[in-house]
Amino acid sequence: MYAIKFETRYISRMNKPRNAKHHAVPEPATWDARLARRLVTPLIGTPITPNHLTTLRLLIGIAGAYYLSVGSFWSCSLGALLIALSNFVDHTDGELARISGQSSKIGHFYDLACDSVVTVLLFVGLGFYVNVHHPAMIVSAEWLGGIAGVAVALIFFLRMRIESMAGKSGTKQASMAGFETEDVLYLLPVVTLLNGMTPFLVAASIGAPLFAVWVVVDYQRALRRFARATARNKDSDGQDQDLQAVQ
Repeated sequence: MYAIKFETRYISRMNKPRNAKHHAVPEPATWDARLARRLVTPLIGTPITPNHLTTLRLLIGIAGAYYLSVGSFWSCSLGALLIALSNFVDHTDGELARISGQSSKIGHFYDLACDSVVTVLLFVGLGFYVNVHHPAMIVSAEWLGGIAGVAVALIFFLRMRIESMAGKSGTKQASMAGFETEDVLYLLPVVTLLNGMTPFLVAASIGAPLFAVWVVVDYQRALRRFARATARNKDSDGQDQDLQAVQ
């Protein structure tokens, strides 16, 4: 009887996929990340990796930026929907990496690089769209899109530098009621339907550089903290070596 039970348990364990074990990770704080985790859970143990989902997010975002730049209302609406979809897919790679134990530094920085590319192209595409409908603006809409795009690229670069020194906690976004700052991109289709692309672009061309200035200040603080921590570690190592020499 005991032999039969043991054999049954052994066979059931052997039949489980090796990657089927869910890693004990906290529940995501935001609603879109929770939904993304539920959608990608069946992908555990399949050939699909987080980097595949990151690439999918990149391709959707590039397509969205292109349709935004075309200039017609319906193409812009399609582009806005694709950008919103790309923003959601951006959560799937991280959630799959966490629950399947496939997290890696290279994959994380690939994700950040794709985020940067999609966001920069988003504002550049908006600039082309607004320029078609408002060619006589005091400052060219293409320049406004470029300003916002460059500011966003600087923000992503400095956040990567901060994260390399302080870890992910140093760049964690604030969330409230299940929403993060970046979730504003889900409103882009609504902004398009309300014909609000021009004020959205102007606000981005002002807000993104201001936020970039704040990130520069935060980066300077992170540098000082990192320098102090490095100095303390060197002092501690020196004291340990002195003690070993005395012993």
